[in-house]
Amino acid sequence: MSSTEPANTEQGPRSEAWKTALTVLQTAKPPYIPAGVEAMTVLVEFPPGDPGTPPHRHSGPAFGYMLEGEMLFELEGEPERVIKAGETFWEPGGDVIHYQDGNNRTDSRSRFLVTMLCAPGQPMLTLVDDEELAQRKDRRAPRPA
Repeated sequence: MSSTEPANTEQGPRSEAWKTALTVLQTAKPPYIPAGVEAMTVLVEFPPGDPGTPPHRHSGPAFGYMLEGEMLFELEGEPERVIKAGETFWEPGGDVIHYQDGNNRTDSRSRFLVTMLCAPGQPMLTLVDDEELAQRKDRRAPRPA
């Protein structure tokens, strides 16, 4: 048998596709991750025009991938931006407020995957009340005109 012929095994020839199957979509340097974190991957789906989750924070970093539609995304200290299908996003979690994750389109749904590292003994998501939003209003990036 020559070296160019596939091996004749019970499982068949091995694929070489794995060598080019990986595409890096995002890299990030998250903050320190304490021992005992729990990783959670969730699928989020919002109907057309839905404003999304009210202002909130996550107990640990979150890494996301937009599957379908568009999301209006805004973290404390950063200007709002639109994340489109095929794009990634991440947030450090902890004390940072996540202001927006709503559907930016009124004609189609939005769907995204998020993998979160949840701090031990803390909820994955905590809503931020109006009083705290008012106290931290100077940390929010200027709003579009």
